[in-house]
Amino acid sequence: MGVRGLDHVNLRAPAELVERLRRFYVEVIGLHEGHRPVFRSGSRGYWLYAGTQAVMHLTITAEGDGQPQRAGWLGHYAFACDDLAATRARLDAAGIPYQVDRVDSPGQVQLFLSDPSGLAVELNFSTDKR
Repeated sequence: MGVRGLDHVNLRAPAELVERLRRFYVEVIGLHEGHRPVFRSGSRGYWLYAGTQAVMHLTITAEGDGQPQRAGWLGHYAFACDDLAATRARLDAAGIPYQVDRVDSPGQVQLFLSDPSGLAVELNFSTDKR
């Protein structure tokens, strides 16, 4: 019994920003919208998937509860990705600035960028040719 991995990231924001975040993570990053259960709390939003795993939950804040939350020491979150060329093309077409770093071991290209809410995102692409 123990931690098996990261389940998901939750971003909580006003409806207008949640819509911008949904478009960004679907159209630019490459996640896809999928099933989101109905919650008894009345919570609204989207679940975004990588394959069959819901890795990002976007939650719409209640009216009047749209203040940004303190992120503490969170530096960024990262996604393991495929197709570096297509991803760079989508970022370039959307006019989203990013920085590139190459890591010899474990053989990665990393793209660093910010989402529409200002959170730092890292996209990792394996260059290992095994």
